[in-house]
This record gives sequence, structure tokens and C-alpha cells, in this order.
Amino acid sequence: MYLAYQPFLAAQQWPDGNKIAISLSYDDALNSQLDNALPALNQRGLKASFYIVPLSEAFKNRIEEWRQLAQQGHELGNHSLFHACLSGKPGREWVQASNALDDKTVQAMVNEITVANTLLTSLDGYSEHTFTPPCFDQMVKDGNYVEAVKEQFVGVKSLEDPNSTALIGPSDISSEQIINFIEKQPPNIKLINVLFHGVGGDHLITTTEEHAKFLDYLMANQDKYWVDTYRNIMLAEKAKRSNN
Repeated sequence: MYLAYQPFLAAQQWPDGNKIAISLSYDDALNSQLDNALPALNQRGLKASFYIVPLSEAFKNRIEEWRQLAQQGHELGNHSLFHACLSGKPGREWVQASNALDDKTVQAMVNEITVANTLLTSLDGYSEHTFTPPCFDQMVKDGNYVEAVKEQFVGVKSLEDPNSTALIGPSDISSEQIINFIEKQPPNIKLINVLFHGVGGDHLITTTEEHAKFLDYLMANQDKYWVDTYRNIMLAEKAKRSNN
């Protein structure tokens, strides 16, 4: 079933040249995102990006809910099929040997990302998606796989202009700390990625209370911030560049 809501149409122009774009994203397809984050977003009319790992139990067991999430105007983003990361970095004991980027090839990752995009299109009806590389790792044993797949996407987190983009990945911190990070950004920053994982559960957790307080802050400061899906923000940025 294709979406009745067409977020692309609203994304062709940056709403206000003085506003900072805020991309709320939720990685790994977790139960707590459907149970806690999604209702909080919908209650406030905020749109966000959910980066899907099809191997996730929460994805496999609740596919229809993810489809409905897309129908509500949120973005389903590509986070690869299996969430492969480099195993040799500190704290990476959780990376299984069969899923370590260290032993994968560029072509294998291109195939994986392409299949993941096909799956997303079958769910949301869109041919344009964005990508967040798992762990923000890019290198495999024979090169940079992110560079090899970037043309498949309208936006790739980690490939934005570092002079105008900032990122925070909240985990066990307060809404006040997130807000302080945002408010202390220099004037050249025009996009802030706020990358959540678990909300009130799962892993890399932000509590439901602090998550809600942060969303309320965004609602109270709509004159400063444009909150939208990463896809919409990237499409608007693309349109702005083409008009200059």
C-alpha cells in the first residue's frame, strides 16, 4: 500500500533561512521506539526518521506497525540488512565474527544496502531513501563501502558538510544536556542530527521522560527550529543548492 501522505511535496523549500533544521532519528528498529517514541512524536505532530535493521526482532515481529509509521509521515531509513560494524574498535565485543565489516567486501555491502532499499520501498512505496551507516563505520577490507552506495540515497549521515552539520547521540543523558548541546552550536550550523536508540527501554537508552521534555522544548521553539525527517531536510537542501 503506497502512502497517501506525500512528505516530499512539502520538502522542496527550506521553511526559513534563519531556522536550524533538526533531524530526529531512531536507529536499529527497536520495540521501545514503537511503544514510546512514536506515540510521543505523534502526540506533538513531529516527524522523524527510523533507521531499520530487518534482522531486528522488533522489525520482524511488528512489520505492519512499521508500515503504518511510514503512512503517518515518518521516514523509514536504511540502516543496512545486518548492522555490520568494525570489530576491532574498543567496546565492540558485541560484533559477531560473521557480521564484522573487517572481513566484508565493498560489493557485499553494496548488495546488502541495495536489498535493504528494495525492502524499504516495498513497505513505504518510495524510491528515495536516506542511509545511516551502522556505527558510522565506512571501511571494509577492500575499500570504503559508503562511498560506493551513496548515489543510491538522497542523503547519508556522516557525509554531510561538517562545517554546517552537528550530531549528538543521546544515551543516559538529560533533556537539558541535549538542549545545551543544541543551543551552544555556532551560527554556521544549519542542521543538527539528534540520533536516539532506545527510548525507555532496549539499549543506549534515553528515558521516556527526558525524551518527552526534549520534544516539548522543540515544540516551544518552532520559531528557531524546523523539525522534519532527514529525507525531507535533504530534499530541501538539494533544492536549495540547485536554485543557487
